[in-house]
Amino acid sequence: QWYNGPTVAAKTERKKRPLPSRTEQVNMLQAGHTYDVLIIGGGATGAGCALDATTRGLRTALVEADDFASGTSSRSTKLIHGGVRYLQKAILHLDYDQYKMVKEALHERANMLEVAPHLTRPLPILLPVYKWWQVPYYWFGIKMYDIVAGDRNLKSSYYLSKKNTLELFPMLKSDNLCGGIVYYDGQQDDARMNLAIALTAARHGATIANHVKVTKLYKNNNKLSGARLRDELSGKEWDIKAKSIINATGPFTDSIRKMDDQSIKDICCPSSGVHIVLPGYYSPEHMGLLDPSTSDGRVIFFLPWLKGTIAGTTDLPCNVTHNPKPTEDEILFILTEVKNYLNPDVEVRRGDVLSAWSGIRPLVSDPNKPDTQSLARNHIVHVSPSGLVTIAGGKWTTYRAMAAETIDAAIESANLKPLYKECQTDGFLIEGAHGWTPTMYIRLVQDFGLEMEVAQHLAKSYGDRAFAVAKMAQMTGKRWPIIGKKIHPEFPYIDAEIRYGVREYACTAVDMIARRLRLAFLNVQAAAEALPGVIEIMAEELKWSDAEKQKQTKAAADFLANEMGQMVNRASRDKIPINLTKDEIQSYIKRFQIIDKDRKGFVSINDIRRSLKVTPFLIRR
Repeated sequence: QWYNGPTVAAKTERKKRPLPSRTEQVNMLQAGHTYDVLIIGGGATGAGCALDATTRGLRTALVEADDFASGTSSRSTKLIHGGVRYLQKAILHLDYDQYKMVKEALHERANMLEVAPHLTRPLPILLPVYKWWQVPYYWFGIKMYDIVAGDRNLKSSYYLSKKNTLELFPMLKSDNLCGGIVYYDGQQDDARMNLAIALTAARHGATIANHVKVTKLYKNNNKLSGARLRDELSGKEWDIKAKSIINATGPFTDSIRKMDDQSIKDICCPSSGVHIVLPGYYSPEHMGLLDPSTSDGRVIFFLPWLKGTIAGTTDLPCNVTHNPKPTEDEILFILTEVKNYLNPDVEVRRGDVLSAWSGIRPLVSDPNKPDTQSLARNHIVHVSPSGLVTIAGGKWTTYRAMAAETIDAAIESANLKPLYKECQTDGFLIEGAHGWTPTMYIRLVQDFGLEMEVAQHLAKSYGDRAFAVAKMAQMTGKRWPIIGKKIHPEFPYIDAEIRYGVREYACTAVDMIARRLRLAFLNVQAAAEALPGVIEIMAEELKWSDAEKQKQTKAAADFLANEMGQMVNRASRDKIPINLTKDEIQSYIKRFQIIDKDRKGFVSINDIRRSLKVTPFLIRR
């Protein structure tokens, strides 16, 4: 009786089941139960598989070696899209497979905006046109995009004159501009969406655990029967029994397939995509920009996101690694392409890059095609002779359809007996969506005394769970806001989110600053400045020792330096020629050290405030 199957009337009903702690989830995995499905990988596809399986009434376990969305799923362009580029290829090459993929993605786009309205929004995207003959060409292509979406279309596309285009996107280069075409796609907070899907699965009975790695697969009569797991935090190892094992590990697909069979060929063709974040003034808050043909034939998006501007992406073959790093060349390539579209008043500066990251796209390789750009992100579902179900390729938007196909394959290959044979997740509301309304933040301001910007952020990030977050907030000691101490003065993140993040299975400082809060992705320097405060609150919650705090500080600092672009930002600044004498350099170093009292290696705005109070003569001199 240990497992209670869900009632799927919960599509519109808010699940009251409290979220088990990570310790309880790990204990459940160690209890010796036989699961119907064991899913390896906690990205978008893995979390989608867990939700699909558990809502069909299958006993479901999911393990993730790092954190939910720690890989590609948190490093996307943040778009929920059908793929304008894929539709263009489908029409030009009469490719029915590409057309089917776009059609499916457009259905899934509408579904995502419906099931998680707090984490998603429709976003108008401008396609500027600089040659008159391109106006009918692009207009026809974008209208076809609307027609393929059918009744699931978000809003109709439209043409803008030059004057109206510049009114809506004043940063745009006006020379030779003929006009613009605006179409709609969706936008999301990818890491929080991934987490919300995983939490929804947990509330409906799935056993999920991050920082738990699969080290070995077991077979019985040449059929998979279970796996060896290791808790990466405690080091403890144990065995788990499962009737079906699903490999949803994205770029690491082949490493799990080789645990099953050493002799197989690789099917994953990894490709690196770099994105950069620029200040919000680079784009209007409610409109993105698409560059349909860059100097090397790729597509670049330029999108407003969480008060910043995302620009990307590149597309280069790469090696599979847990720690992909952005390179200076890729950052400069994106800046150069962006510069081509902005007017001369907007100086595109290398120093404006607030953070940069690289994500590995797990494209499914086709040996007949030489380069990754010609690969569609079509997914494949493969069942090995021993019963390992592999889901590979695909894209963020179609995670739910991919999961449904994967669970269908698992049910068939392992002869499972679900309560519901059909997929239940189309229209199934995600964590936080049930009681959310666009004006919910007003109640947060009125009932709790939160600052409006903070209330809006909480409502968008947590949906109807924002009230549970607000209840954990500390008093500010000010007349207004009454509660909600910001962890960084420039961002709406508050102390309560760190406490709540621990309940959302954040186990490390990196889990917190990169995926529960999106600070590391928005501004790497601000994340470094907020880090000590974040670690202090996490240490209270998780009972960390001083040694553990130091370990977490170092790991988070390494993550920010290497994976979030802090090191390449610093290196680019170091190249700037500075003509100072040795004495002048020593003098400035001493002044810097006086201001940087805590020896952090950088000066924050608070350090400057403090030094102005204590040693104003420094500035005068």
